Amino acid sequence: MQTADVVLIGGGIVGSSIACHLVAAGCKNVLVIERETAQGKGSTGKSMGGVRAQFSTPVNIQMSLYSIPFYASFEERLGYPCDYRPQGYLFCATNEHHLAYLRTNYEKQVALGLKDVRLVTGDEIRTMFPQLRGDDIVGGSFCSTDGFVDPYSAMIGFMTWASDHGATLWKNTSVTGITRRDRKFEVATSRENVLAPVVVNCAGAWAASIAKMVGIDLPVEPLRRMLVPTEPFDGFPRSAPMIIDMSTGFHFRPEGRGFLLAWNDPEETPGYKMDFDAGFIEKILTRAADRVPVFENVAINPKRAWAGLYEMTPDHHPILGQSSDVPGFFFANGFSGHGVMHSPATGKILSDLILTGTTNLIDASLLNFSRFAEGRTIHETAVL
Repeated sequence: MQTADVVLIGGGIVGSSIACHLVAAGCKNVLVIERETAQGKGSTGKSMGGVRAQFSTPVNIQMSLYSIPFYASFEERLGYPCDYRPQGYLFCATNEHHLAYLRTNYEKQVALGLKDVRLVTGDEIRTMFPQLRGDDIVGGSFCSTDGFVDPYSAMIGFMTWASDHGATLWKNTSVTGITRRDRKFEVATSRENVLAPVVVNCAGAWAASIAKMVGIDLPVEPLRRMLVPTEPFDGFPRSAPMIIDMSTGFHFRPEGRGFLLAWNDPEETPGYKMDFDAGFIEKILTRAADRVPVFENVAINPKRAWAGLYEMTPDHHPILGQSSDVPGFFFANGFSGHGVMHSPATGKILSDLILTGTTNLIDASLLNFSRFAEGRTIHETAVL
């Protein structure tokens, strides 16, 4: 039987970042167990790759204030690229209610130390992007350090650095059971069993089934999100930020020689739906052409579109930290679409909590599992 100091179940970007941070803090005997033959086949490889600090809750803003500078210096720190592009996020408000909401968020963001965010007028937005239909845009907010990363590269960078410095990655290995034995866990896998005092659930959209192995009902459920890339298109600047139409939730950003289009379909229901629904293209193009008239003629190849899974919690915030019922069992789950952008902070927070029992990055009690039973949920309203 193998032994480890920490077993991480799930080798996506969250598990990879936690492994990297643990090893950097001196905990070398870390084992990452990934059920697929290659990393990134779950949510990581399907992500839109956006990173932003423009959130509405302090804890999300604080996690971004660690994560985005980490991405900005990723190659310097780890020696691998993550393709961080600080092209910004531009939220476009179409009524006074949206504008008041952005102003409230802006004040929180600035108070917590975000320096590069600013409120912009409708005229400024129309001048910046005359290709937008701007007659109803009353203003917005823009942050120049927000932008995009390549999720796959970041995950590989985290994991490769961790492996180079002592961590072990088992691919094509399923976890089949977890039992408690003398203050340790015996993790049964399709490869061999492992004994470890600490197990971390980083299983993404499949986290609830891992938690069930130690008798915990985890309120994390999968929700399909679909993304539509365009064919090469030069009718809109490729230097553009992520642009969010607050009236519909439609958002898009440059990707390669075209653009990546996204929209959260309110009719989507939870479940492990991994197939792209071709009917989604008409829905998203209707909203795209309404806000960006030049997109009326953009070419789409349905075969290039894809679906991935968000791992949703009831309050759209992650569940981080140790279980109060099963000591030694830690959660890093339920990122509700923010797993890639917050993976650096998650790695730091979990590493701190595992090794020292505390972290100064956030008030970790805000995100513990017991908040649901205690009625302490904190709702993030800026969800894309």
